[in-house]
Amino acid sequence: MLFQIYGDGAGWQLLGWVLVFAALILANEVARRTKQGGIFCFLVIPAVLTVYFIAIYAGAAMGAEWALGNPTYVHMNSWFHYAKLYAATAGCIGFMMLKYKWSIGKTEWFKVFPFLIVAINILIAVASDFESGIRGAMALAEYGDRWWLSSENVWLYGGWWNWVNGIAGILNILCMTGWWGIYSSKDKKDMLWPDMTWCFIIAYDLWNFEYTYNNLPTHAWYCGLALLLAPTFANALWNKGGWIQNRANTLALWCMFAQVFPMFQDYSRFTTLSVVYADGFMDAAVRPTAANPTMQGVVAIIALAANVLCLAVIIRRSIEQKKNPYKNEIFTDQRDYKLAMARAEEVK
Repeated sequence: MLFQIYGDGAGWQLLGWVLVFAALILANEVARRTKQGGIFCFLVIPAVLTVYFIAIYAGAAMGAEWALGNPTYVHMNSWFHYAKLYAATAGCIGFMMLKYKWSIGKTEWFKVFPFLIVAINILIAVASDFESGIRGAMALAEYGDRWWLSSENVWLYGGWWNWVNGIAGILNILCMTGWWGIYSSKDKKDMLWPDMTWCFIIAYDLWNFEYTYNNLPTHAWYCGLALLLAPTFANALWNKGGWIQNRANTLALWCMFAQVFPMFQDYSRFTTLSVVYADGFMDAAVRPTAANPTMQGVVAIIALAANVLCLAVIIRRSIEQKKNPYKNEIFTDQRDYKLAMARAEEVK
């Protein structure tokens, strides 16, 4: 229904998904459990990769064949991927500052950082969604269809679903409540945001999946389903209140992997396409002749409805409790909130 998973390659596609899902969960545990793990994952590795990226682009500017043919340069050159990688990594570093109380992480005002970095990440994706909608409209006027070729040589099918999902993303920012309700866990493994309960998580996951489905249709099997379900799975079973930290950790680590090894998703036996490619393949050199955008539209409407419903619940609760939902926590009666607060360090 959503992806082209059938035939002889289906087993490899399913295996690839399971491997990515399991690897993300394990990598998150390495990053969250110790200071050394977090420093290695979000300071050491990004520093090394930054040198690597600069070397590639410097080499390409000089016409070096090794750089011009590098998979990262060829397949992952969009502004979005670099913005997402460094924004997610910045979030991980900020979250470590809060949970370990490093420097400004001790201050009360810095507790608003998680909201700000998540909002920035959402806005980056919203801008990308709107860009695709605009480019799709331009293609329709010029070619009679909505296909447009991205800078990474991927055919995208832009339409009204991009605008609907972009609006859902903006509403999702308003669904983050209790901005100052940030705590360290008693064991110092997690930064907790207890008011970010299942209500927000479901609305976010639906919106973000649709974003990947619209704009990363050759990657959404992994960066949509596997990447979104890994932190949600951890939050549901053993890390209550730690969803946003799980999400940032897995997102940053996945972006690092995907930026260096794009062939895993783009041209290997694990490659999985969405059903929008009605021709059954994606080849940058061949303009698609058919499209199946049905699920793009369906999921966009579901994502918008989920975020409208979530925001409506927040407004109702804030009125009933006579609270500002952003300055105060409003889901304090929910089981998720209570379990997260049971893990939280006492506020002095």
